[in-house]
Amino acid sequence: MSSLRKGIDKVEVGLKWDPSPIGSPPDDLDLVAATYTSDDPHGRPDYLVHFDSRSPDGTITLNRDSRTGQGFGFDEVMTIELDRLAARYARVVVGVAIQQNEDESGSTKTFWNVANTAVRIREGHTDLSQHDLSAVAGHSATTIGEFTRDADGEWSFREVIRGFDGDLATFAAAMGSL
Repeated sequence: MSSLRKGIDKVEVGLKWDPSPIGSPPDDLDLVAATYTSDDPHGRPDYLVHFDSRSPDGTITLNRDSRTGQGFGFDEVMTIELDRLAARYARVVVGVAIQQNEDESGSTKTFWNVANTAVRIREGHTDLSQHDLSAVAGHSATTIGEFTRDADGEWSFREVIRGFDGDLATFAAAMGSL
């Protein structure tokens, strides 16, 4: 018998950008996923997944990591297997942060400084969200979406584009309240 389940099971998050101009330091953007328990869905994350890491249970994996934006297609790709997350998790927030957020003059680097940014969140072949980050161009980090689990255990998605200024550690700690 087939299930009538309509929640989201597994998603892929993609991030791309153009390499910095020749002679300029490379732009290093990072996908970040933060998990929250049902006891504290808007507090501190239970764990984070970002560059060179994966979740302790293997349900969130950074499959491709770029430090320059060079390559074809999406430069960073993260897989989130929501259907495999333990029942104690009620929320997953996904974001993008500029890893080195100062330019050569010492000014804070923002998405304005990075050419042709784009993010895509998809389940299978269905795009749930596509964004170019222009709405948060003056920021150095942003949330891009959240997944929440309802009382029946079904996951849903909501696009949440909210800019943030600060380094990766500060952003990661604040993602739940954004």
